[in-house]
Amino acid sequence: MNKGFLTKIIADKKEEIAAAKRSLPESLLRDKAALPQKRRMFLKKLEQPGPSGINIIAEIKRASPSKGEIRRDINPGIYASEYERGGAAALSVLTDRPYFKGSIKDFKTARQAVTIPVLRKDFLISTYQIYESAVMGADAVLLIARILSPDQLKDYLSLCNDLNMDALVEIHAKEDFETVTNAGARLIGINNRDLNSFETNINTTIHMASLIKPNQVAVAASGIKTRKDIEKILNSGIRNFLIGESLMRSSNPKAFLVNLMGKK
Repeated sequence: MNKGFLTKIIADKKEEIAAAKRSLPESLLRDKAALPQKRRMFLKKLEQPGPSGINIIAEIKRASPSKGEIRRDINPGIYASEYERGGAAALSVLTDRPYFKGSIKDFKTARQAVTIPVLRKDFLISTYQIYESAVMGADAVLLIARILSPDQLKDYLSLCNDLNMDALVEIHAKEDFETVTNAGARLIGINNRDLNSFETNINTTIHMASLIKPNQVAVAASGIKTRKDIEKILNSGIRNFLIGESLMRSSNPKAFLVNLMGKK
């Protein structure tokens, strides 16, 4: 993977948004998003560690650009239910179709199967997608600092607040942290994967943990495969973990989730 690949993803996303706008204009989507909707509190769920001492955001991810197909033929509702039964604090569902083989249908199916909050994970680069997320029932959305300008980030955080959705703001480097903090982000996702090279190193989280402010909540994401990985990151003071690929590859996601939380 290279920097050009991320550029291609964003270019494809712009075309996808343009097509969606032709089908449903943003003004109509905005009106739909304004209708009252009951949200589940995503950030609040992560502010305190769960019964096992940590919180795991369990992800439904059929494929990825770096690993290809992970587990394509799944029922998102069954996976979501198993994750909740295994003790997940929240869910993350990929909705990008070209590169992750996800969909809005996957998101809705998963959310309907559980009572815990659900994050929409995609490459959000437009207010259109934020209104779309609100309409589909998202409790939170992912905002990636690397693909947004500081002004976009600030505006999108404000819009999420207006729509009663939380925002997990993803960073990878110290300069990202300064940008998102200035924009007012409270929920910070430290991505161990470099979106340019797609290389993963859990030490990224450990090195950046000390930057987190008292009013912020951190989430470690990518490359977390074992209980040892979690314990290593726990020593840095972070107690929230977003885990996707290793759960998706497991033959028993519920049991594996229980093991990740340090239970027998």
